Amino acid sequence: MSSIKAALKAAKAALDAQKYEDAVVQANNVLASDPQNYFATIFLGRAHEKSENYEDAAKAYTSATKLKPKDDQAWLGLRSLYESQGSSKVDEYITVGVRLAEIYGETDDNHRCASAIHKVTDLVKVKGTTADLKRTLEIQLPTSPIYSYIEGFVPHPSHTYLRLAEIIENEEKERINKLIGERRTRLGARIAQVTTEAKREVLSNSPLEDIYQKIIDWTNDDDVRRDHEEKLLRRCLELLHVLPKEHKETKRKEVEKIARGMVIVKHKFQIAWCIDIEWKDVENIQEHDGGVLREFVEFFPESGLSEVLKGYLGSEISPFPLPQKDDTNQQNGESDDNQDAILSTEDRLILMTEGLDLCKESILAHRLMGDYYLYLEEYESAVDIARKGLRFVRSETDKSGLALRNHIDALNIILATSLIHYQSPKNHPEAKSIFNELLKRKPSSTPALIGVGLILEEEEEYEAAIDFLGRALMKDPGNTRIGAEVAWCKALNGNLTKGLEELETYVEQMEVTDTRSRDLRSQTLYRIGKCMWDLNPARAARKDRNGAYTKYLASIKTNPNYAPAYTSLGFFYSDYARDKRRARQCFQKAFELSVFEIEAAERLARAFADEGDWDIVEVVAQRAIDSGKRRPAPGSKKKGISWPYSALGVVQMNKQEYAKAVVSFLAALRISPDDYHSYVGLGEAYHNSGRYNSAARTFNYAEHPEDGVQMKKTGESWFTQYMLANVKRELGQYDDAIDGYKHVLSDRPTEFGVSITLLQTLVERAWRCVETGFFGKAADSAIEAIGIAEGIAKYRPDAFNLWKALGDASSVFSFVQSRLKDLPFEKVQSLLGKGVSVDQYDLFQEADGINKASLQTLTSEDEGLNSPSSILPRCLNASILAHKRAINSCAHDIHAQAVAWFNLGWTEFRVHKCLETDSATGQTKQQNKFLKASMRCFKRAIELEAGNSEFWNALGVVTTKMNPKVAQHSFVRSLHLNERSVRTWTNLGVLYLLQNDLELAHQAFSRAQSTDPDYAHAWLGEGLVALLWGDTKEALAHFTHAYEISDSGSLIAKRQYTLSAFDHLISSSNTLTSINDLIQPLFALEQLRSQEPSDLPHNHLAALFLERVGKHDEAITTLEAICTTAESNYEVSESPSELSTFAKAKTDLARNRLAVDDYSNAATDAETALDLMSEEDSTTLSKDALRRTRLSAHITTGLSHFYLCDIDASLATFRTALEESGSAPDVVCLLARILWAKGGTDEKAVAKEQLFDAIERHPGHVGASVLIGAIAAIEGDEETMEAVRDDLESLRTEPKLSYQQKKNVEGVLEAIAALGPGGDEAELEQLRTAIMLTPAGSHGWSLLAGAVEGDGEFAARMALKTAQRQVPPRGAIGAEELARTFAGTGSVGDAQRAVMVAPWLRDGWECLVEAVDGVA
Repeated sequence: MSSIKAALKAAKAALDAQKYEDAVVQANNVLASDPQNYFATIFLGRAHEKSENYEDAAKAYTSATKLKPKDDQAWLGLRSLYESQGSSKVDEYITVGVRLAEIYGETDDNHRCASAIHKVTDLVKVKGTTADLKRTLEIQLPTSPIYSYIEGFVPHPSHTYLRLAEIIENEEKERINKLIGERRTRLGARIAQVTTEAKREVLSNSPLEDIYQKIIDWTNDDDVRRDHEEKLLRRCLELLHVLPKEHKETKRKEVEKIARGMVIVKHKFQIAWCIDIEWKDVENIQEHDGGVLREFVEFFPESGLSEVLKGYLGSEISPFPLPQKDDTNQQNGESDDNQDAILSTEDRLILMTEGLDLCKESILAHRLMGDYYLYLEEYESAVDIARKGLRFVRSETDKSGLALRNHIDALNIILATSLIHYQSPKNHPEAKSIFNELLKRKPSSTPALIGVGLILEEEEEYEAAIDFLGRALMKDPGNTRIGAEVAWCKALNGNLTKGLEELETYVEQMEVTDTRSRDLRSQTLYRIGKCMWDLNPARAARKDRNGAYTKYLASIKTNPNYAPAYTSLGFFYSDYARDKRRARQCFQKAFELSVFEIEAAERLARAFADEGDWDIVEVVAQRAIDSGKRRPAPGSKKKGISWPYSALGVVQMNKQEYAKAVVSFLAALRISPDDYHSYVGLGEAYHNSGRYNSAARTFNYAEHPEDGVQMKKTGESWFTQYMLANVKRELGQYDDAIDGYKHVLSDRPTEFGVSITLLQTLVERAWRCVETGFFGKAADSAIEAIGIAEGIAKYRPDAFNLWKALGDASSVFSFVQSRLKDLPFEKVQSLLGKGVSVDQYDLFQEADGINKASLQTLTSEDEGLNSPSSILPRCLNASILAHKRAINSCAHDIHAQAVAWFNLGWTEFRVHKCLETDSATGQTKQQNKFLKASMRCFKRAIELEAGNSEFWNALGVVTTKMNPKVAQHSFVRSLHLNERSVRTWTNLGVLYLLQNDLELAHQAFSRAQSTDPDYAHAWLGEGLVALLWGDTKEALAHFTHAYEISDSGSLIAKRQYTLSAFDHLISSSNTLTSINDLIQPLFALEQLRSQEPSDLPHNHLAALFLERVGKHDEAITTLEAICTTAESNYEVSESPSELSTFAKAKTDLARNRLAVDDYSNAATDAETALDLMSEEDSTTLSKDALRRTRLSAHITTGLSHFYLCDIDASLATFRTALEESGSAPDVVCLLARILWAKGGTDEKAVAKEQLFDAIERHPGHVGASVLIGAIAAIEGDEETMEAVRDDLESLRTEPKLSYQQKKNVEGVLEAIAALGPGGDEAELEQLRTAIMLTPAGSHGWSLLAGAVEGDGEFAARMALKTAQRQVPPRGAIGAEELARTFAGTGSVGDAQRAVMVAPWLRDGWECLVEAVDGVA
């Protein structure tokens, strides 16, 4: 025991001497002996603490506290230890501090107790966290076990709670934001849902509500208490909004209790008052406490709900009486703030509207506002307010869990009642469904019964309406409004007498006390008048001013704004009083007052339409459409009203808004599918908007409806047939259109519009026929048009389109000159001289020389003027005169004058082009006269209408040769006005082409092609550029494409294409020509001949193509005509060019005569041509052309003499041809054949010599090699045959050989092989070689079939198959050879096919005989 004390003293001395290790040793020695030694444990803890061995020190101190829990020394040691460790041990420090405070408190040492707490508070403030601060504050609250010891030494609990609430508020705010930030980035997360979940998680476990309540309980500051009452309500409400639905009820009751308490104590906290008022789900507004409502207005005057309540409480529909004035206040000069202000309706409405804008989510405000709008009959606004209110009710239900059934019912009643009248009857189904739903829950709901009854009344279900309204009347028998409505339904149901009696009874009970009662009385008086009007439909009764008329006036006097009375009064004035002015005033007044007066609107629209005031018609129709009365509700018996749409469509047609008109007429037809005139309007709208197929279907349906529809037709239907014909015309179906016009004219022969349209259609058909190549039909159509024009001129000779059409009809014949003789000049002259002074035709005569004298020469008896060469000028003169007449007929219309001058200009230019000839004819001056006249016409047109691009383009065309600078300016100006004009770009390219600027021309033509790839003349221009650049192949491609896409009226397309095609034909080294390459140009030339029969060069070209296709007789006829014309022209002009034309035509004629075996005339014609070309100076042909023409004539002469058996003359001719051709190998071959045919030894030797010489000079010439081979085979000259065989075998592989040349080579090789030493085997080998080289050729297979005796069936079949594959256009096999291959098979069927392919050939018939005999 003494040693323990000594050790304790030593430990104490070591501590004092700061020898902490010795103190530890001494303390441990004590504890080794006495583990429960309290002081040794403390000394050990102190020593470790001073040695900064905090962990061991804490253990030692903690052990000491366990030995003596109520002794403060160990606890003080721990406190010192934790304090020295700073912020890391704040929590432990608080625990120790609280324990010390408890120890001191238990010993009643309150000062030291408070001191311990203060130390804790001081340390936490410096080094503690928010959580530590919260714990420290909680120690100082009344709920703390030491609060009784420290009370008075620490702040008042209210302050502590305030501080604690502030800390928790900040913590929760940060936590909510943190949770939202973490969760919002999740897939599919929505910010609203994330926010709700975060708030629910934090607020559900929050102690703030309890803290707020404690503040309210402890604080002595009223302001603080009220602030925290508000905070408590906000916190509870916020938590209520985020709680799940199943947990809302308890919290909602708590919120309601808090709010109600605030209202009771009149705490001016708006949220509480709003909750108390808004959450009160009353069936009727009068169930609210009026005093509370007025207090709300007084306490919160700036609130939106206050403004709505203020307006409502002072209105006529308020169920709360106005408060009595306080006389005491008035005597003292004080104002009563609770007094409802007396406002006008307008001011009240403005006040309530502004208030609603400030409280957009207030259910009560929307309900009150809806009631007031309904009272004011502002149904559209009431519908909008009710729908918004229902949305807010749903929102409030979701947030608070309140059912608010009465609010929903009230808003639904407002909505449905408003829908009855708003855009009636469109919204009736919706209103009816709302009322029916309400009646399921509340069968006796008066508003619902009345609403359904009114809807049924509108739907003309009067029996059911009487039932519903009668039930409502039974609940409120004294309601005159319902009673009058029931009576009116009875009248509408046909019981006019009963209805009239009841209406008269109810009208006596009505007292005019306010606006609504006045309106009801006015309506009832009108209905009485309507019953009287319908009871006696006799004209005298209705005309009686003491009958219904009196009631209508009484209704208007009662309510000057009651529209139906004005409408009925309008019918009285219009139909019975014959006072149109008053009638219109009544209808106008009725429609101004109410857009639902559709009958008044229709009368107004018709009246304004009759006056052509389309703007007013549009306004009336649009208002009628917007009213919603046009279409009945689904299932209603009431018919729709389509006339507003039809009227609107007519207005839009007049404004040229055709797309909108289509929509309007379709809308009208959806309402009234049997409205004939709407179909006509729709068809016309389709027509004017370019939708011709739709227009045709519409007009056809209007005339011939399907599905049993009966059209309501009023008046005549000829206009529909006329419009249908117009559609056919636009679709290019001119024949059907013309038939339609004629059908209309059969009933209305003097209908000018139809007649002139028929005339124009005939002219259009004529031009279309010219474009499509039906030239005869074009002429016939023009002749018919002239006949129609003759009829029109009898009653409308001053019509501009009449003379324009006549001029165009006359011009058609200048494009179809083969029918010039058919132009009825007598009719044209008669037309032009009818109804006008002939002096008018002297217009512009100084420019073109066409005047009244020209009119007389149209039908001259002079034979010279009736010759073909003079008919064309007379035709063109007639066209010019007609266009001059057109100018005179439109003197009052500047635009028409511009068009007329433009038409005259083109006609003058057409005359210039038709009369354009070589200057040698002496007519150059005259044709330039028309060109200048054309230019002046176009200038005049431009003066009248400078903004027309076509006029500038035309001026550019006529000045292209006269003045290129003016032409370029004109084209550029035209393009400035219309940059996408393909004609102008092409004409500009032609201008550049004439100026030899090929690059610019190419650019202009390319721009034209890109603008319109289907414009043929742009491709022609590119072809000409390519031709000038020397690229003939490219030029031909362009010309071919241009011809293919051009119309048949284009002359230049045919000319350039046929010339280029022929040049390509004769320049091609390949002699194999497809028949298609010949037929298409020939067809083009035949069309060209119909259009311009006097075009000799192209007629000559046609003859050359006819010759190549084997049409020699037609070629002879053409060439004979050319020779006759050329001879006549030469006799007149003695021109070398005419002589050249005659000589070439004679040469070609001779060649064609030779082809048809007319050898004598062929020789004569050829010799004539040779005589004419005997001298080079006698023709204008070039040396090469002259040489070729003479060579052709020599060969024709030689062959003719040969076939006439005049061998000597033939030989002499060929020798001359041989000399002139420079020993051409083809001529040598012909000469050799003739020499061989003569038969003499010398002649044969000469022939062989000539052929060997030709082969030597022209190696590889097929004709010479074949001939020498044949001669060698015939003579058996093996040496020559061997040499020729090598040449022919090398030739047979040449790809450029034609089919016939290959046949000749193989035939000679076969003959050489057969006649050679190899015999039949060599022949077969040769044929096999031929087949191997050309297995697709039929000739080798045919020869093999004939060479193999008895076993040639396979070869014959192969010959037939290969021949069938070589039929044109895939090959060049002829009909005869194909027939031989059919006959070669030996079958009956193939023999019949051989006869069918070539019936003139013996082989087929012989094979058929043999095959039939073999079968028999």
